[in-house]
Amino acid sequence: MANEEYINGIEKWRQEVENNLRRENGWLALAGLFWLRRGVNTVGSDPDSDILLPARAPAKIGVLEFDGNNVTLNVDSDLPIEVNGVETKSALLDADQEDVPSFITFDNMRMVVVRRSRGVGIRLWDNLREERRLFPPRQWYPVKEEFRVPATYTRYDTPKIVKMPDILGAILDEPMQGFVTFELNGQKHELMVEELPDHRLFIQFMDLTNGKPTYPSGRYHYTDAHENGKVFVDFNKAYSPPCAFTDYATCTFPPQENHLKIPIEAGEIFPGHH
Repeated sequence: MANEEYINGIEKWRQEVENNLRRENGWLALAGLFWLRRGVNTVGSDPDSDILLPARAPAKIGVLEFDGNNVTLNVDSDLPIEVNGVETKSALLDADQEDVPSFITFDNMRMVVVRRSRGVGIRLWDNLREERRLFPPRQWYPVKEEFRVPATYTRYDTPKIVKMPDILGAILDEPMQGFVTFELNGQKHELMVEELPDHRLFIQFMDLTNGKPTYPSGRYHYTDAHENGKVFVDFNKAYSPPCAFTDYATCTFPPQENHLKIPIEAGEIFPGHH
């Protein structure tokens, strides 16, 4: 039985995760993902628009010109359109992977350029979407302190490139900075990890609960910062990827090396709402 202080800490973290899902410009506010074609792409609520906006938007607010690499916004509408807080009629846009992405905002909506395995697209948020309020609450296993396990982090001499599938059907070559080893149920296990600049570790993993009752394609977990290679892997904080909540996320999934042969009956459950 987990101690009360630990349980309360996990429950507080889970509530923060729930709030983050529903926040303004969060995953439940996503309203579209549109892949650009070379040339002119129209933006508006007209059903024939290439980037289709909610019905309250003007029939056409402007166009996005794509030359195969760069995306330029040109505004036709009188509706005030801002890029990173500055009203504009024309702007060269930086994608979401840049240090300072170009966020287009208007009438409780937001757009940004995304670069993914499938191509270059536009992600759209609508902060008036009912899903922010009506989507069922996330569900979790009861907190079990035995699933908070001490682990050892070992950094590779050079990052190891692994094959990672994404939701768009591509297989990506992604670098892993190291791996964690730990014991659970009397067995030793190993998971490859990404190391963040603040020394937290990001783990994508699968286990024998996937599909029943956890998300079929795996779960995510961020550890606290490791100290001299010592860290805890806390599966009570394992959570479903964004693709569990929206069709418009572009998730990656665990590499084959991170498929655990045991059930991890801790963390988030996927009841199949979406």
